[in-house]
Amino acid sequence: MDRTSIETLLHDVHDGRIAVEDALGRLKNLPFEDLGFAKLDHHRALRTGMPEVIFAAGKTVNQVAQIFVRMVAAGGNVLATRATDEMFAAVQQVEPRAEFHQIARAITLTQAATIPGKGTIAVVCAGTSDLPIAEEAAVTARLMGNTVELIADVGVAGIHRLLAQRTSLQSARVLIVCAGMEGALPTVVGGLVNAPVIAVPTSVGYGASFGGVAALLGMLNTCSPNVSVVNIDNGFGAASIASLINHL
Repeated sequence: MDRTSIETLLHDVHDGRIAVEDALGRLKNLPFEDLGFAKLDHHRALRTGMPEVIFAAGKTVNQVAQIFVRMVAAGGNVLATRATDEMFAAVQQVEPRAEFHQIARAITLTQAATIPGKGTIAVVCAGTSDLPIAEEAAVTARLMGNTVELIADVGVAGIHRLLAQRTSLQSARVLIVCAGMEGALPTVVGGLVNAPVIAVPTSVGYGASFGGVAALLGMLNTCSPNVSVVNIDNGFGAASIASLINHL
């Protein structure tokens, strides 16, 4: 439930289109629904503007399917991140409309209108190996009502590839930049644009990259003042922040 759906429900009751008892039935799971192994926060979109999302890693196939179908019943759009093929197969059995984004490792269902963002979110990634994180960000941002442009494989080792995308970069309202190795790309992008840049360090790289820690530290030490940083491999978190900015 978000602000729009609550307002619609209240107007329907006021105008006699829905009975009070039926409205109470719609509201009975606020602020959360207890499944025993999980407490679904259906109220989150009303409080924060963004619905709860299923982080599938660490959950069983059955748990993901049960949570997904209950969130569908609540009426909003549904997103499960870090999902497997097996999880999607189980979700599809209970909700055939669900879609699987294999590179992003995400399961989605779009069933509710979203307020469109004011501009384009550019999702930029340094190399093809960073695509899973970039795709997670792109899928998340689109589900939240944003226009997204994905710009892939434009790392600093071939800086001319990035410069060829200058028009797209400079027309974006918010940018998400994903990079592993030394994590230099967000600083370069930040020096080219007058928009917020959300840097996402990825766990891509050889031994001394320390699973993304080197990229994280590099991004935290950026000299571009318009760059902020999220956690390693957190494409979802970057997209959430970018969506909030794009809706302001």
